[in-house]
Amino acid sequence: MSVPTDVLLLCWRDTGHPQGGGSERYLERVGAEFAARGSRVTLLTARYPGSARMQMRDGVRIVRGGGRLTVYPRALATILAARWGRGRLAGYRPDVVVDTQNGVPFFARLVTDAPTVVLVHHCHREQWPVAGPVLARVGWRIESRIAPWVHRRNSYVTVSEPSAVELANLGVDRDRITVVRGGIDPVPAGISAPADGAELRLIAVSRLVPHKQIEDALAAVASLAGSGADVHLDVVGDGWWADRLRAEASSLGVVDRVTFHGHVSDRRKHELLAGADVHLMPSQKEGWGLAVIEAAQHGVPTVGYRSSAGLVDSIVDGVTGVLVDDAAELAAATAALGADPERRRAFGTAARERSEGFSWSGTADGFARVFDRVVG
Repeated sequence: MSVPTDVLLLCWRDTGHPQGGGSERYLERVGAEFAARGSRVTLLTARYPGSARMQMRDGVRIVRGGGRLTVYPRALATILAARWGRGRLAGYRPDVVVDTQNGVPFFARLVTDAPTVVLVHHCHREQWPVAGPVLARVGWRIESRIAPWVHRRNSYVTVSEPSAVELANLGVDRDRITVVRGGIDPVPAGISAPADGAELRLIAVSRLVPHKQIEDALAAVASLAGSGADVHLDVVGDGWWADRLRAEASSLGVVDRVTFHGHVSDRRKHELLAGADVHLMPSQKEGWGLAVIEAAQHGVPTVGYRSSAGLVDSIVDGVTGVLVDDAAELAAATAALGADPERRRAFGTAARERSEGFSWSGTADGFARVFDRVVG
């Protein structure tokens, strides 16, 4: 597999953004892998309070401009200006562009003659309503009608088979869609699971936004506590919905059984995962579910929703975790695993063994094969 000289990545956020998450991490880790292989990698993304306009991280040049919505025209203007020998990237002409579609793409193919690969983690039909009625209608029309038409000759990369099916249902030819699953970083040295205790330790690793539905994890804690279980939930991550979740914990009477950790270091995240018994992912929609595999590294099975699409790929139901259909089943499945340590350990062992098959190098190899095809 060849390595492109110049790779341009487009994404509305980067991992330093307060609302950055797994999809941003995926893109940056792929970029870092290509940088390590000799490519010059540039990421165009939005600014946020305290961010630098330009930064090098893990070999990737990050160029920031614009905000939540204006990042799109600003990025396109930067690409156009570069072609005309102007702006911060004057003279820059990438060999290949990865246009990340987080609901809507950048439509980079309209301003560059470089081959464009569209990266889609999942479709956003269920999430658009939070944007308000007008923006939701406009956004879904762009995602479901305009984007597939504009990119009707471009290759797509997505992170799971269910997401590939979603794209095909929007009219993207299945033979233009390549599934490239996310990789995983090694567990930091020196982290090991503590001795088993009487308390059932649950964990949810997630951005705190409405569609992640952490309320259902809180409800599971309340249900378990109400049946007499000694249970505690660690919520790892932050977001604009955090205050609502704290209020919900108070309303359910489980404040003393839930710890909201906010943003933590990678090492601290793994320490908390190592001490968990069950990982909960009640998300409405996931492309893949990176946290499922991170929990699996520690032998921690996941309970999540079958309807979330991507978790059907990242969780092997009845082997590495449990897929359920609603909040009541989430609580019941969690209680069943909590009451059956032997089954929980069997799931955890299978999950750990499966996690060993994922790496960011392998993810980059998947992109390299796509790049070879579109550049060639």
